[in-house]
Amino acid sequence: MKIVAITACPTGIAHTYMAAERLEKVAKNFGYEIKVETQGAMGIENKLTESDIRQAQVAIFAVDIEVEERERFNGVSVIQVPLQEALKNPEGIFKKIKA
Repeated sequence: MKIVAITACPTGIAHTYMAAERLEKVAKNFGYEIKVETQGAMGIENKLTESDIRQAQVAIFAVDIEVEERERFNGVSVIQVPLQEALKNPEGIFKKIKA
């Protein structure tokens, strides 16, 4: 399964990147392919391509702020959770996808 994700917090510093790393690690444990875009103080980093988004079966938004350029994900199934959930319980996010 191919997944795309966005992580973002108001300052977009430590927690944004920590959440991205957690999602990447746990996705691999579940056998999923994942690409993660980060958003915050530095703007959009590791921007997902249109191809990445169209090939994904689901998008995870682990965010505490509005997603920039959200319209890119029109037509894609989105699971939105608070950023802290990606830090504390990323396995639970991927279990939602399986269900």
